Amino acid sequence: MNTRTDPTDFTRLADRYVAVWNEPDAEARRAAIAGLWVPDGEHYVRTLQARGHEALQQRVTGSHEKNVRDAGFRFVRAGDAQFLHDAVMFHWHMVPAAGGPVAALGLEFLVLAADGRIATDYQFILPTPAA
Repeated sequence: MNTRTDPTDFTRLADRYVAVWNEPDAEARRAAIAGLWVPDGEHYVRTLQARGHEALQQRVTGSHEKNVRDAGFRFVRAGDAQFLHDAVMFHWHMVPAAGGPVAALGLEFLVLAADGRIATDYQFILPTPAA
C-alpha cells in the first residue's frame, strides 16, 4: 500500500483498521496487525499503551474479547477518513451487532511510516451522545 500516491488507500487503511478489532480468528488478527502496524508500532489510548506486534496483539485481542465476543458489539468506521501528509484521521462507532444505538465513539489519529503502515496510533474515546 502506498497511501501517498493513491488517496483512496487511506479509506481502505481505516476500513482494515476497524476490521482488525472485529476479527474473531486469532491468526487472521495477528496477520492483520502485522499488515497494519510497523514491527515497533505504537498504540496509545487513555492510560494504556502498546508497542510492537506482540503488545498490539494483546491490546486488540483484549478489546475484541471484551467488546465483540463477550458484549456483542462490533466496530464500524464513520465515513469521514481524511489523509494529511503522513497522518490519517477517522471516527469509529461501537454498536450492538444485532442493531441499536451507538454505545461508544472514538477518534483515531494514525501517523504513518514510509511504507504506509501505522507507526503511531492515538485512540481517543469520545463522549457518547445520549440515545
